[in-house]
Amino acid sequence: MDDVDTQEREHFIRIVRAFKAYRQYSLRKVTEKEAYIKSLPAHHQLLLRSYQCHLEEQRTCIEHNAEIISLILKDVDTMFENLQPQPMVEEDNPGNTMLVSDIEKVQSTIRQIVRDWSPSGAHERSQCYGPIINKIEQLFPQDRVCAEEVNILVPGAGLGRLAYELAKRGYTCQGNEFSLFMLFASNFVLNKCRGLNTLRVYPWVHAGSNLLTNGDQLRPATFPDTNPSDLHPQAQFTMAAGDFLEIYTADAAWDCIATCFFIDCANNIVAFIETIYNILKPGGYWVNLGPLLYHFADQPGEPSIEPSFEEVKAIAVGLGFEITVEDMGLHTAYTQNTQSMLRYEYRSVFFVARKPLPPS
Repeated sequence: MDDVDTQEREHFIRIVRAFKAYRQYSLRKVTEKEAYIKSLPAHHQLLLRSYQCHLEEQRTCIEHNAEIISLILKDVDTMFENLQPQPMVEEDNPGNTMLVSDIEKVQSTIRQIVRDWSPSGAHERSQCYGPIINKIEQLFPQDRVCAEEVNILVPGAGLGRLAYELAKRGYTCQGNEFSLFMLFASNFVLNKCRGLNTLRVYPWVHAGSNLLTNGDQLRPATFPDTNPSDLHPQAQFTMAAGDFLEIYTADAAWDCIATCFFIDCANNIVAFIETIYNILKPGGYWVNLGPLLYHFADQPGEPSIEPSFEEVKAIAVGLGFEITVEDMGLHTAYTQNTQSMLRYEYRSVFFVARKPLPPS
């Protein structure tokens, strides 16, 4: 096994361990709160009795999330052809050595399941995926084109719902994702889940701030809200794992690139835009929606540039794109707890860019 394979394997094992550490880490947080309460004056403890019962209910929710994580991890070691199955190293106390950031990504993955595959995420999907799907159906109307001959790529596909919806409409669609956290969960939902809303998670159990009621923190979300196996047998839908810039190097291969909350995930956004331009067929379209919350900004050891949208548009035009649609200020949320006292909302940009045909 060469150095690259070794690094990939080590990274794979690290993410698996993070998922496995979720239960112990999350339960320990509850235990710490319980221990703190016991250190308080007796009359304070008396006033916090209902809160102590609430902590016990949190434990139950965490245990249930851990059961879902166990299902996500089942057979995950064989999901990639380029990674040979190897026995996982078991640890007595996996939560003690985990990076907190890795555990937080596991918690975020649970919220991503809700965003992409739960009835609770329907409004967010309507905000974020709806404009993209509607525009693609306008650009490639099925009364004028053969949908299966339209090749669409969705980089940064996350848990795959946008790519799935495009494939469901008959287009040939591939989702691309780099994060193993996302890939593990998308593999589970797309390939293992059957039936409607047969599973549930508790996505808000880890967030104790800005709650109106205890019940808001314990609110479950069921999934999947559509049966992923219901795709037409002839549907052309695939998911590709890996770095967008490394995988997609063939020129003029795609009729459409659909990006949602993606282009700000680059160290160098110019490289993303240039690759999108190169891999689009002449006359092809890039449909984008999202903010510019640059992923690597202020991350120690990571280089990053953060151009404004004005600059991003100029870069796209400079590379050869024609901007055909531009809509500013779309109200969009991202894994938002709708019952929280604190609400985050982006004023996203939606645009369509066309790669011009060569001069005749």
